[in-house]
Amino acid sequence: MNQDLAEELEYMIDLLAKSGFFSCDEIIEILQDQFIEEDIDFSKVDISLNNYSNDNFSKLERVFNNLASQDIVAIHNCGYDIEEGVGDAFELFVHLTNNKFNPIGFCFYTFEDIEEAIFDNKLRITFGDFENNIDKAVEIGNTVAENLKEENFNIDWDGTVNNQIVIDPFSWDKSFDFNKDYEIEGAYEVFTKNRC
Repeated sequence: MNQDLAEELEYMIDLLAKSGFFSCDEIIEILQDQFIEEDIDFSKVDISLNNYSNDNFSKLERVFNNLASQDIVAIHNCGYDIEEGVGDAFELFVHLTNNKFNPIGFCFYTFEDIEEAIFDNKLRITFGDFENNIDKAVEIGNTVAENLKEENFNIDWDGTVNNQIVIDPFSWDKSFDFNKDYEIEGAYEVFTKNRC
């Protein structure tokens, strides 16, 4: 294996493990997909999951749970980038409305955002509404911002739909939890549970 490939592989293992969203088996699957063209024996790859405190992540999770109770779909690790994240949020919107729920908007952060949080200590939150209504989207942004402030997060946002809400600083400290679902499945569960 050449040096560049070895470094890229090491970086991806580190990033996926530090994200706290994947088991060792899931990390191996992701790596196999990503490096499908390469001849790598993944049985010899050493992966150790992080042992972070979850202090900041627990606060973020409380915010997302509160937002769900305010009819905002809040999704952890939603897609790789914003475009994928918006697609996933609308997919979840369809599932929820088909099951007689009425979400008014969404917020999420992507895997790219997690990467920035891990290495640059800031987390970007994307938000919006499901009707492409700018005033409504700003209202949702304000609700998200207020909920973040209630957990004592320092946020940077200009109050417009053109920019994400940035939690700065944000020290990423999520450890893997076998007993919880996140992403779309987890967001659906949290949103619907809050309606029972």
